[in-house]
Amino acid sequence: MTNKRDIQQRIVDSGVTAVLRGIDEEDIVPVAEAVHEGGVTALEVTADAKRCSEMIAAVDRATEDTDAIVGAGTVMDAAAARNVIEAGAEFVLAPNLNEDVIDVCNREGVVCIPGVMTPTEAAEAMEAGADILKMFPASTVGPGHIGALQGPLGDVPIMPTGGVSTENVADYFDAGAVAVGAGSALVDYDAIERADWDAVRGSAAAFVEAVEDARS
Repeated sequence: MTNKRDIQQRIVDSGVTAVLRGIDEEDIVPVAEAVHEGGVTALEVTADAKRCSEMIAAVDRATEDTDAIVGAGTVMDAAAARNVIEAGAEFVLAPNLNEDVIDVCNREGVVCIPGVMTPTEAAEAMEAGADILKMFPASTVGPGHIGALQGPLGDVPIMPTGGVSTENVADYFDAGAVAVGAGSALVDYDAIERADWDAVRGSAAAFVEAVEDARS
C-alpha cells in the first residue's frame, strides 16, 4: 500500500481533485481515464453512487499503471468509510465532519479530508486526526474564508470545494488553499452524454492549466 503521507502530498501536488459525481457505472472508467489524460491525477468517485465500491475498484484497476490516485467522496459515516477503503480508495472525503470516519481512515492508513466551515469544526477535525480540511461549500463564503480559518488555527491545509471554477481558482490559491476540488467546472457532463471523451479530456486540461497558472 502506498504511504499515507505520499498520497497526501500527491493530492497537494495535483492541485485539483476531480469530483466524479452522478456518472453511470458504464461511463466511470472512460470518464476517469479521459480526466486523467487531461492532467488530473487525483480522482474522486462519490459514495452516493449505487455501486460506488465497484466503481472505485474499476477506476483503481484501470489506472493502476499510471500516476493517478483514486479516492472516495461523500463518505458520511464509518460504515461507508470501511466499504470504500476495502474497494481501494486511497483517500476519503466528506461534506461533513464525522470523527468516526476520521478514526476509520487513521486506523487504515488512508488520507481523510472531512468537510468543515467554521473554526470550531476545523479545530475539531484537526484534533481528531484529519489530514486536509475540505472547505465546503466554498461558494457560500469565498476565498477570504480560508484566511478567516487559518487566522486563529495557523497554517492548516485547506481544500476549497463547491463552486471553484477556472475563473476563480487563482483567488483560492492566492488565499492559501493547498488544493481544490472541482466537479462540473472540470467534468464536462454534456460531453459524457455524447461519449465525447476528447471533450471530457479537454475540459479537464483547461482546469489543470488554470491551476498551473494560479500556482506559477
